[in-house]
Amino acid sequence: MTSSFTPAELGRRIGSGLLSFPVTHFRDDLSFDEDAYREHIVRLAAYDVGGLFAAGGTGEFFSLTPAEVERVVTAAAGSAPEGTPILAPAGYGTATAVEFATAAERAGADGILLFPPYLTEASQEGLARHVEAVCRATSLGVVIYSRANAVYQAGTVARLAENCPNLIGYKDGVGDIDTVTRIHARLGDRLTYIGGLPTAETYALPYLQLGVTTYSSAIFNFLPEFALTFYRAVRELRQADVTRMLSDFVLPYTEIRNRRAGYAVSIVKAGLTATGHGAGPVRPPLTDLTPAELDELKALIAALPAA
Repeated sequence: MTSSFTPAELGRRIGSGLLSFPVTHFRDDLSFDEDAYREHIVRLAAYDVGGLFAAGGTGEFFSLTPAEVERVVTAAAGSAPEGTPILAPAGYGTATAVEFATAAERAGADGILLFPPYLTEASQEGLARHVEAVCRATSLGVVIYSRANAVYQAGTVARLAENCPNLIGYKDGVGDIDTVTRIHARLGDRLTYIGGLPTAETYALPYLQLGVTTYSSAIFNFLPEFALTFYRAVRELRQADVTRMLSDFVLPYTEIRNRRAGYAVSIVKAGLTATGHGAGPVRPPLTDLTPAELDELKALIAALPAA
């Protein structure tokens, strides 16, 4: 299938609005619940978003088989209305990442989010070759995700931007302000810059000053109106409103999230349960929130003013 977006068009589109990682729905036996997932994509895509990352980090990419990833991406691309970009994941070793990228085109995705390689550390030269191989393998726009064992230095990103015409974005999952500043100063609007730290709302306002015009909101899964209101407040530099929403919800939410490794995903599924749109359990090695923690999250949500 052919994307309706050229890489350049996709870059502009995803930089113009809020992004999100839809969760992947599982049944109690941990099998993929495609019907519930499709309903979730339709519900999220009804809002004005810059794009959706199917089977991404919050979508438990790391717990899906390659065949499941293609099925999830196919379901997302087939359920989202025309004009809502769907970006698919690629990751693990370079050969596997290339296979994910080609599968994403078959599935009807509009772009690729390239996750770090699996397990091993790599030099900047090795990371550059990794990205170049994936970009050569697809006609889709590619966003690199700088985090974990794939932290891209400014010079590496500049080389990739020159050598890979379909490299469209840089997603920061590290929080290194110096590197983000250097990349933006060097490349300007050649790339779209995306905030990718967990619960990215926490960093959204200061990151905007660095040229990071958008971020991926996991909260959007279960509180879409709140997430969009927060995003608009950031883009309009309404600092008092941003601070109020951080204090009322985002920061208390992150206190629950920080209690156990992996809760950055688990708490999103708990939020869907709390708002009546259950998405099933997380897959191992993640663990779900405890009943008491779910009750805390429900109380936080209930205390929010009506949209």
